[in-house]
Amino acid sequence: MRNWAGNVVYSSDDLRSPHTVDELQELVASSPQVRATGTRHSFSDVVDTSGVLVSTAALDLAVEVDATTGVAWVPAASTYAQVAPVLDRAGWALHNMGSLPHISVGGACATGTHGSGVRNGCLASGVVGVELVTGTGELVTGRPGDPDFPGMVLALGSLGVATRLALRLEPTYPVRQEVVLDVPITSAVDHVAEILGAAHSVSLFLSFRDPAVVDSVWLKHRGATASEPGLLWGGRRAEAAVHPIVGFPADAATDQLGTSGPWHERLPHFRPSFTPSAGDEIQSELFVPLDRAAEVLSAVAARSARIAPALQVMEIRTVAADDMWLSPFHDRATLAVHATWVSDPRLVAPALAELEQVLMPFGPRPHWAKHFTRFDRDWAESAYPRLPDFRALAQRLDPDRRFVNDFVVRLGLR
Repeated sequence: MRNWAGNVVYSSDDLRSPHTVDELQELVASSPQVRATGTRHSFSDVVDTSGVLVSTAALDLAVEVDATTGVAWVPAASTYAQVAPVLDRAGWALHNMGSLPHISVGGACATGTHGSGVRNGCLASGVVGVELVTGTGELVTGRPGDPDFPGMVLALGSLGVATRLALRLEPTYPVRQEVVLDVPITSAVDHVAEILGAAHSVSLFLSFRDPAVVDSVWLKHRGATASEPGLLWGGRRAEAAVHPIVGFPADAATDQLGTSGPWHERLPHFRPSFTPSAGDEIQSELFVPLDRAAEVLSAVAARSARIAPALQVMEIRTVAADDMWLSPFHDRATLAVHATWVSDPRLVAPALAELEQVLMPFGPRPHWAKHFTRFDRDWAESAYPRLPDFRALAQRLDPDRRFVNDFVVRLGLR
């Protein structure tokens, strides 16, 4: 068995799909090693185990909306593409979505997956309840106010198997998306704070085919009648729909050109009915302090000649700070530097090494579910001040270390 991209071969092909929570509890309690798997969109070995891989997709669980509290309990195995239309039809929305709606809610929240926006937290920041089958087979529920809750949601699957998550809702809203093309790098550096704050969600895409320009800036405005930007930062407004990767057909991308539509049809970059992104790829992502954005963009552009040979596209986004113990955005407003590489590991290795080296002076944290190489136990100790609290929580919920795998040991998380 492999992950979605095929770059990770799992150590086990023992995949179980219990049909009830009771069956899941019995399975966990009787398995020396177990990890949950969802849509397999992780590019690291965060999910891997030599024991049992368990999917909760067969559990008889449904989306339950509580209009009184503005909360929806959703199956952890469900994808955002499945959940979002249900919420929208009931008059509700989420604060943000990732670029791909194809990913599972549980997996995305457990690994720190995010959308964009200087005021928007990662997807896990919208979770107000989590239901877990722990290492003892017990079903527990964590909620805000519980002392351990900041460690329970974004936990890399190493505390238990999530069955359901409660998501904070807000009234549904429309979004308009427009794209600005060919912004000079010098202008993007000079105006980076203005650009990143110009809409509810903003993404910069760079391929470095022309190292002097940002290929496109995607602006997602909340509301049906967003104000037109007075400045295009030296670029030009797109007059036809585009794909984030230059030259790819735009059919897979969500509607642009300023047409208003439901939040869940504009906040992602890709439609759920199409193969997301390039399809044949490896992904990496590193998170650095937002207040260093201009320096980071300049540094990456200056070394682009060594990065570009393996690069399909780089995306620059923002994520608000949060208080979750293992969050890459813990206590830090963040600039996200995402690379979609070609699928050849031989080309990717030197390019990724270059990108990690360029960003190392800025104190990067990697996306737990993306491909990275330079980070280890010593780094985790310094980067995550609440790591001792997480380890103590893990010892209580998983005393027999059923959910421990090579990934969390290598990084000193367990």
